[in-house]
Amino acid sequence: MFNGKNKAITFSFDDGTTQDIRLIEIFDKYGLKATFNINSGFFGQGGELCRNDRMVAHKKNAEKDIPLIYKNHEIAVHTLTHRNLTELCEADILYEVLEDYKNLSRIMGYDTVGMAYPCGGVNNDKRVADIIKNNTPIKYARTITSSYSFAPQTNLYQFNPTVYLLETDKMFELAHSFLSLNADSPQIFYIWGHSFEFDAYDLWDKFEEFCALVSRHDDIFYGTNSEILLG
Repeated sequence: MFNGKNKAITFSFDDGTTQDIRLIEIFDKYGLKATFNINSGFFGQGGELCRNDRMVAHKKNAEKDIPLIYKNHEIAVHTLTHRNLTELCEADILYEVLEDYKNLSRIMGYDTVGMAYPCGGVNNDKRVADIIKNNTPIKYARTITSSYSFAPQTNLYQFNPTVYLLETDKMFELAHSFLSLNADSPQIFYIWGHSFEFDAYDLWDKFEEFCALVSRHDDIFYGTNSEILLG
């Protein structure tokens, strides 16, 4: 159970871009909790990328601003420089994960034991998961594979989220199912994405509508990834 409740909602957002600031304002407005996965090797770097046939800002938050921006939420590892771990040897995997863990833990003042695998496509496998599990302080690692399920998972080192932000219609469909669910066992609704995608797809208002829909239900626990997955 999650603080005496069988239902829990959590969010996970990657890359640590400046759009996180606006997103966190929405989360705080509705009493929601999220985990933000950050590449500490890219602090303060500017840039933009093309998504949905438009150029959007992809500027990373500065190191000095991280504790204040994310104070109400959880910070987690996203590797030092966002490399696809399935393409690396064990030594490089450990360097990418452990250096990010050390940097983020120092900045935040707590052990950043969560993680999200970087890159699209096939970004994780059993080899990588076992290396992380057996050689690092990381206690869970999220994939990008939607499960469309609320059932708890036993393998926290290849943890599949419920749904991806850009599967917007499915996200709302699952929300209505979750809200109407009379759960007699633990159930988790886990949503992930990137905050810059709200700019690329004009989803800010739609996502705030979603947050309003799922917030402030007495039978739901709202927590960070660690609070829900690790108890």
